[in-house]
Amino acid sequence: MIEDAAVLTMTAIAIRGEIGYCCLMIVLSVENISKTLKDEPLFQDVTFGMEKGERLGLIGRNGSGKTTFLRVLCGDLESDSGTIARSREMTMSLLTQGVSFAPGATVGDYLLNGDHPRLLLLKEYHAVLHEVSNHQKGAQQRLHHLMEKMENAGCWDVETGYVSLLSELNGPALTDRMDTLSGGLQKKAAIARILAAKPDFLLLDEPTNHLDIPTIEWLESHLIASDTTMIVVTHDRYVLNRLCTSILEIDNRRCYSYPGSYTTFLERREARLLDQQSEQDRLKTILRRELEWLKRGPRARTGKDSGRKQRIETMQESLVNAETEMSSFSSGHRRLGRKILELEMVSKAYDGNKVIKNFSHSFNRGQKIGLIGPNGSGKTTLLDLISGRVQADSGMVDIGVNTVFGYYDQLDREINPRITVLEHVQEIAEQVEIAPGVMVSAARFLELFGFPVSFHRIAIGLLSGGERRRLHLVSMLMGSPNFLLLDEPTNDLDIDTIRRLEQYILDFSGCALIVSHDRAFLDRTTEILFVFDGEGGITEFPGTFSDYHDYLAQELETRQDEEAVRRLAQATRPSPQRERERKGLTFQEKKEYETILDEIDLLEQEFASLEAGFSAIDADPLTLAERTRRYEQVRVLIERKMERWEDLASRA
Repeated sequence: MIEDAAVLTMTAIAIRGEIGYCCLMIVLSVENISKTLKDEPLFQDVTFGMEKGERLGLIGRNGSGKTTFLRVLCGDLESDSGTIARSREMTMSLLTQGVSFAPGATVGDYLLNGDHPRLLLLKEYHAVLHEVSNHQKGAQQRLHHLMEKMENAGCWDVETGYVSLLSELNGPALTDRMDTLSGGLQKKAAIARILAAKPDFLLLDEPTNHLDIPTIEWLESHLIASDTTMIVVTHDRYVLNRLCTSILEIDNRRCYSYPGSYTTFLERREARLLDQQSEQDRLKTILRRELEWLKRGPRARTGKDSGRKQRIETMQESLVNAETEMSSFSSGHRRLGRKILELEMVSKAYDGNKVIKNFSHSFNRGQKIGLIGPNGSGKTTLLDLISGRVQADSGMVDIGVNTVFGYYDQLDREINPRITVLEHVQEIAEQVEIAPGVMVSAARFLELFGFPVSFHRIAIGLLSGGERRRLHLVSMLMGSPNFLLLDEPTNDLDIDTIRRLEQYILDFSGCALIVSHDRAFLDRTTEILFVFDGEGGITEFPGTFSDYHDYLAQELETRQDEEAVRRLAQATRPSPQRERERKGLTFQEKKEYETILDEIDLLEQEFASLEAGFSAIDADPLTLAERTRRYEQVRVLIERKMERWEDLASRA
């Protein structure tokens, strides 16, 4: 049940040793909500509140209900029990993991299909404009009424904000069709839409998936600088640590709240688990003694507390049913030969655009290499060339006879959603080698990767996105590869699974090529980087991602210092140009100075005319959109002309 509420909380604070009070605005209050899907409880009796401007990170294992939790908060799903109270007039928007759009929709159309109130008004405005152009009865009156509503709601700058955000994100053009875009460009359009609408409360479900590292860093900085209240579901530990002011964890159907950063959460979570284990051990000891008392029979219980049996049942219910613990990842071992993989002058182009140009590298045993660069710069193409999925236009890919690839791609292309989890694994192998001479059944191998027996008969299509990704990982490791090709391996995985995958890669004796936008993952697993420049070039960098990030920062600082020295030298060195500046304006500037005030006067007249036309009842609505755009252009031109006139006047 969702209610409107505006809640003020008086909180005591200490200022310079004195007790004072501050007024906190609670914009979201959640009390005792629970949700069950597919006969499986996801979370129970969740209670928490959020203040205005708070940025909460929501974490938990795959399948624990994080996405469902966001859908309940925004009203897409009803909770089974409890209440959700929101601040009055607060608008809330959800950024989903996947990007949905109508067939044939352009990026411009996609903006108008959002569900935020400002976007709904904007869509209605365009529809009424169409009615006016068709001379439908009453359309003119509806248009004027709608324009007033849009003014009050602050809708007029939504479209320009959308275009500006797409530009900052290096995103697609308004005329591009959504179905022709890559996953990264679609995600950029989705981010631009939700930010352009300026909701009061953001719900972000894995916002960094499919984005390159520069875009993630831009989004991280943008969200930190805003005062928007938000809940973020993400596996990106750098984003959690830098962005979030508190953490909410879903663990074994319960929610635990931790104020502070992700680092603080890790410390407090460890303490909670230790306390929980101590309490569980204490309850087990008491329960064992009480059960022995029950077994003594009726005569031994004569005169005993009649409520003792009830207390035993309560203790049994108090014991937490621990979730199936995922073991450390393991797979069979294959020795690499002397020659592992040789790339010699490899090139590949699509539609005449070279994404890889004359790249050579000889791989050594144990190399773990990260691949970074803009979306579409050729990182996945390199993995496809090595694996044989595509052929190089020129050059040679020479694979050693003992080299066995394990390709963990982004699309789970080889998984049939209609068969069960166990059937999928058994199709690959009935028995799996996890260490030299150690074989386990396919079912047991699934359990080692956190798939309990209850999951084995579930159709793959019913799994969550993270569970499907983990199953894909299981399938890949069953082949006992000695050369890993990992394309965005952390997408949709929970943090616990990512940690285990990191440790597996660190212990892996073979080679690994890893495409990832997860900076923490790259830092932990790679010691060399292939940096793609987006124009076919690939540069090898010896170091981790943090090393590369520091290198770029130092290079930027050096360039800025050099530029400052150059400008200082120019400022202190006499030059013909400076001599001319001392004397006044050039011939061309004098001509510009003589006419610029007349130009400004004409622009101001046009500006006034356009402004008056907006309020005219008999104004021609057919060109309203065009005149609105011209109105903004003229305003900018006047500002620029005035700045230019002031510069010329000061030097004249």
